[in-house]
Amino acid sequence: MADPAWNMVVDIGNTRVKAGLFRGAQLTEVRQWTDLGKADFLAWLTNHPPDYILYSTVAGPLPHDWFAGLARPPQVLELKADTDLPFENTYRTPQTLGKDRLAALAGAMELHPGQHLLVADAGTCITFDLLTARGVYLGGNISPGLDMRYRAMHELTARLPRVWGRDLPGNWIGSTTAEALQNGGLWGMVWELEGYIRQGQAELGPVETVLTGGDAEVLAKYVKSEIFVCPHLVLIGLNKILRHNVEGLD
Repeated sequence: MADPAWNMVVDIGNTRVKAGLFRGAQLTEVRQWTDLGKADFLAWLTNHPPDYILYSTVAGPLPHDWFAGLARPPQVLELKADTDLPFENTYRTPQTLGKDRLAALAGAMELHPGQHLLVADAGTCITFDLLTARGVYLGGNISPGLDMRYRAMHELTARLPRVWGRDLPGNWIGSTTAEALQNGGLWGMVWELEGYIRQGQAELGPVETVLTGGDAEVLAKYVKSEIFVCPHLVLIGLNKILRHNVEGLD
């Protein structure tokens, strides 16, 4: 049997670029940049030449000659609204659906096959997406993330202060305005996630909850339900989508 292919996936967001190198389904290395500098990226690519690349971007597609300088250019695919997915997408406006949400769903499916899945991505916003054990994406919801909640309470009111913090005060009821804001922001997210878990279980039965994103570890400290935290869930999902679209990789 031939050795698995080397795959690279790239998640190009608004403020950072994250890339993962895979040997088949196995994640071997992760790199991150604050912007996609072509020289630095191609230098890393030269030292880790992949056979296939799938990239996802919030901006336009990469230029056609982006990989032309490589001695052995890989086969390059872009994740688009019409890319074939390893699950059925019933979202009525697929062209508006965030690609990171699609990738996170595919990543959760890779890690927990054959399970009902609730995928929560706690970043600038927190998203909640539901995938059935048969691989049908039912849809999801979007809510403000932690920093957005803190900022909104300060910027959209006359006197509420700006608060920060990823640790809760000692009591769930605040005894100062700062504590009240922190509790409202963070406990609000924790109980929101707990509510989605309960609702998903009420409708589907047992549901595996997979949590990712910048504030995933924060929420995991306080959520009482059983959850799985995976910081590289989007990269794992992009690789699953890549393998799904290239014959012989999956």
